[in-house]
Amino acid sequence: MVSGALTPVRLAPVDVIRVGAAGLRARPLRVFLSALGIAIGIAAMVAVVGISASSREALARELAAIGTNVLTAGEGETFGGEPAKLPREAVEMAGRIPGVRDASGIGHLDAHVYRTDRIPPGETNALSVLAARTNLLATLGGELTSGVWLTEASARGQAVVLGAKAARLLGVHTPGPQTRVWLGDQWFAVIGILMPNPLAPELDTAALVGWPVAEDSLGFDGHGTTVYVRTDPEAVTTVREMLARTVNPARPNEVTVERPSDALVAQDAADRTLTGLLLGLGGVALLVGGVGVANTMIISVLERRSEVGLRRALGATRGQVRTQFLTESLLLSALGGCAGVLLGVAVTGAYSSGQGWPLAVPIWAQLAAVAVTVPIGGVAGLYPAIRASRLPPTEALATP
Repeated sequence: MVSGALTPVRLAPVDVIRVGAAGLRARPLRVFLSALGIAIGIAAMVAVVGISASSREALARELAAIGTNVLTAGEGETFGGEPAKLPREAVEMAGRIPGVRDASGIGHLDAHVYRTDRIPPGETNALSVLAARTNLLATLGGELTSGVWLTEASARGQAVVLGAKAARLLGVHTPGPQTRVWLGDQWFAVIGILMPNPLAPELDTAALVGWPVAEDSLGFDGHGTTVYVRTDPEAVTTVREMLARTVNPARPNEVTVERPSDALVAQDAADRTLTGLLLGLGGVALLVGGVGVANTMIISVLERRSEVGLRRALGATRGQVRTQFLTESLLLSALGGCAGVLLGVAVTGAYSSGQGWPLAVPIWAQLAAVAVTVPIGGVAGLYPAIRASRLPPTEALATP
């Protein structure tokens, strides 16, 4: 009779994964619920990063299309706190500044626009009526949804172009000679509908008529309220410094000069701050998911004491038992991580599509999301794995 110590069989990596997966397949519902906790945390983080990235991509495309070289000069206040007026020649004077490509303007009218002449005067839907120069659309880089823009001829007649929201509130969908609105106690034909323009959001809720007809028929005094200038990209700073003094040389302090794209950039900065907050909330959800994994593995150890005892009695080492349960935990977390990435991308796609944004989920975010689940799975399953490996075979087999 030959006696000697038995050498434990070393499990190949494939066998370790197969054994770990078998433990998960035995409890599908519990595995699903535990993986769901991880998936929700990962999905929240991926969706936050993806939506933020999609928003920034949309903003970048928007700025590339409309440009950051548009400046506005608007009415300020007098020293007495009263509203100031821009000179009648403000647009022409702004156009003479070196580096200015185009200059245009709008003027607010004391008039309202309605769908018919039967609407009560007080129901204005907060829509404004603006006098517009014929080169306004080209200066702002705007576009029309349908119809045509004001020309030198139509600007002298009863023709109006509606902003996107104004058209929607008035129930106007198709411009044309037969589509009319009641404006300033007169009928005006709707010849065009604008697309929203982020550089001039005030146009979105406005009805725009020609400068000449506003002066001739609507009581406009010719003093514009906002001047728009598009400059050479390298001349933005110089023009910005000169604009107020040029538009109103006598009272430059009564002119407010702004760059509309600055507001868009500030909005993006605010979105980044909110993104950081939402990532923190996603991290909390991920932590809760990790606790769920740990709880699942501990219960699994308690339920499988007999299995552990049998494996130990048949020669499995503590290390092999520990590796088995640790592998189960890692697979469970990886499953939740992959599902979370897919869910996060799907949520981002749905939201971006609804906003009209391009889908942009950074690859690094997807890879990092899956990579984060590995240490979570390791930490969550470490204690249950150690506990399982320390079960004495005789005690484990005696457990009913």
